[in-house]
Amino acid sequence: MQIYSQKDVNKKALKGARITILGYGSQGRAHALNLKDSGFDVIVGVRKNGPSWAKAKKDGLKVAVPTEAVKGAALVAFLTPDLTQKELYEEVIDNIEKGATILFAHGFNVHFKQIKPREDLDVVLIAPKGPGDLVRRQFQQGRGVPCLLAVYQDVSRKAKANALAYAHGIGGTRGGVIQTTFAEETETDLFGEQVVLCGGLTELVVKGFETLVEAGYQPEVAYYECLHELKLIVDLLHEGGLSKMHQFISETAKYGDLTRGPRIVNAATKREMKKVLKEIQDGTFARQWISENKRGRKKYTKLMNQDLKHQIEKVGAKLRARMPWLEEARA
Repeated sequence: MQIYSQKDVNKKALKGARITILGYGSQGRAHALNLKDSGFDVIVGVRKNGPSWAKAKKDGLKVAVPTEAVKGAALVAFLTPDLTQKELYEEVIDNIEKGATILFAHGFNVHFKQIKPREDLDVVLIAPKGPGDLVRRQFQQGRGVPCLLAVYQDVSRKAKANALAYAHGIGGTRGGVIQTTFAEETETDLFGEQVVLCGGLTELVVKGFETLVEAGYQPEVAYYECLHELKLIVDLLHEGGLSKMHQFISETAKYGDLTRGPRIVNAATKREMKKVLKEIQDGTFARQWISENKRGRKKYTKLMNQDLKHQIEKVGAKLRARMPWLEEARA
């Protein structure tokens, strides 16, 4: 395993070069501002006169429509949502200079062949392992969110150096930059989202809440036990792994963890995890998601509405309203 830090950065890489950030959402804004604060020449490419255009200008950044923003850029970062990138790439590609670098924060479109990069371009990936607001906040605090780095095409023989300079500019080398591939980043990222971080975790929380409520316990108490207190455990795990969590929970909690946890997340669960991973690896998930998007996201919208109308959301909204500082923490 190769992990890069600040000492590994070539200070001449991207020096004086223009960097274009396409998109000004969570990651786009964080990358653009961090790069600007690091002394890079940054321009943001977004639709004219939309909310992102106004926001980027207010933040003090140069702004242009995408087709104009990519002109003269040494590096173009595609930081729009996955399923808009293919159309955006086709829109701007003729204006990207020969020998430039194109960069992605997630390998989905390149790995699953939705985008087939022009052969004269360097193609790299810098994927921060955290949301954009965290990338920005940690940078401002002198810290950094770790990143993954991958090279898909290296025409110039400088692709890795330029990618590492970009990662350094957004603060990634402070936390460490790990060498990977587009395939590994894409497949592990999708697996983590589906099985643990989003899909697995939220389903565990909701099913636990439902079990307590159906047994006659107050929904408010069930909410605190199954969702609210989750942050305490996640923070301990984040800071020091399993050992720190065990250090700060009670002996009773530890015994319950060690003897009951494997009954909930068990061999059958792991078999299903392997099925999910296989669907990611063989492209089944990607094809389903791309098809769902083309058909207008009807199933997606139905499932999302069911999620947002669940009792845990109604109870949680009332309880969180009593704790306004929860919103302040993210502002």
